[in-house]
Amino acid sequence: MNLINKKDLRNLQIKKLTEFEKTQQKKLEDEILKEKLLKSRLLYQAKNVGISISMALEVDTAPIIAALWEMKKKVYIPRCLPKRKMEFTLYNKSTSLEKTKFGVLENHDPKAEVKNDLDLIIVPGLAYGLDKNSRLGFGGGYYDRFLKKYPTQTLSLANSVQAFDQTKWKIEAHDIPIENLILIK
Repeated sequence: MNLINKKDLRNLQIKKLTEFEKTQQKKLEDEILKEKLLKSRLLYQAKNVGISISMALEVDTAPIIAALWEMKKKVYIPRCLPKRKMEFTLYNKSTSLEKTKFGVLENHDPKAEVKNDLDLIIVPGLAYGLDKNSRLGFGGGYYDRFLKKYPTQTLSLANSVQAFDQTKWKIEAHDIPIENLILIK
């Protein structure tokens, strides 16, 4: 099988996901993925959950976060640090957010509670290889570095545009596979 260069595949996926975000199908799939997540044993057992605030092309996490609060889970969102590192900060309804240069909303309060020892992290991505639970992220390596330092249960939500039966990109030594995938099928 010919592998696709990661940069080229990222660009292709961003284009496909940007088109997909405008469809009714995306809203439907986001709802299905949310319902499957809320019924998962992993989420039920987790008290402290890491999750990003999604961009429009990603699976919508706003209703998931609202459900987590309702379930009395503590929600932590990633914050980028220098040298391509990150940490997770407590996120609640009163948290003030700022948009980063990447277009991601983060908690920039220096007094924010930081917790990196989480029970579950819902990891975003552009593509997932179902054969190896591989993940193609946005290219910064933030999650791979974080998970190497703070291993924990991982889960990703993959819509129909993100799921590939076979990994179509080169998996490198630093790439950390996702332990659990929730899919549309």
